[in-house]
Amino acid sequence: MNGVAELLRHPALWRGGDAGAPETVPTGFRALDACLPGGGWPLATLIELLVPAAGIGEIRLLLPALRRLTTAAGEQPRWVAWLAPPHLPYAPALADAGLDPARMLVVRPRAGSDRLWAMEQALRSGACAAVLGWTGAADDTALRRLKLAAEEGRTPAFLLRPATHRGDGSPAALRLALVARDFGLDVEILKSRGGAPARVERLPVH
Repeated sequence: MNGVAELLRHPALWRGGDAGAPETVPTGFRALDACLPGGGWPLATLIELLVPAAGIGEIRLLLPALRRLTTAAGEQPRWVAWLAPPHLPYAPALADAGLDPARMLVVRPRAGSDRLWAMEQALRSGACAAVLGWTGAADDTALRRLKLAAEEGRTPAFLLRPATHRGDGSPAALRLALVARDFGLDVEILKSRGGAPARVERLPVH
């Protein structure tokens, strides 16, 4: 028992019960905020969105938070970096959502590790209000590097991956699985640091 007690006192040990409320930005959807610790997207960490196909409403889900992040009072306008998006962001739709298309930075690195490396550099730069990245398979080491880069750059990292990776292990602070239904999104919270699994049905993103 003494050995266990010493281990529990070790400063490098993190316990789930020790987690305070994270710094967050509201998602813009009350039903989802109510299920997330701190009432919104956690900042300065890795967030994973698992989608069955591109274009089901995942970007609309992020738009309210991106608007808040890029218009923060007292801050210089910062970039939103898009790493290897499946489609070119549609400028008129971004403008309608309150985002400045001139502050959108689209990067199309080659497939594989180049995408994750480019996303990591964007996060570490501190020049971005948020970084969105698209990739398929990614090992634990690469994901942990993204999470550390997000912490260092104080920038939220939204990593979008196919739903087939749902069963993969991930160090992400928040993992969501998205499914389109009835002109909205079913959002399943698979993992949430400081929170619990939950499900929000028919989130009105359209």
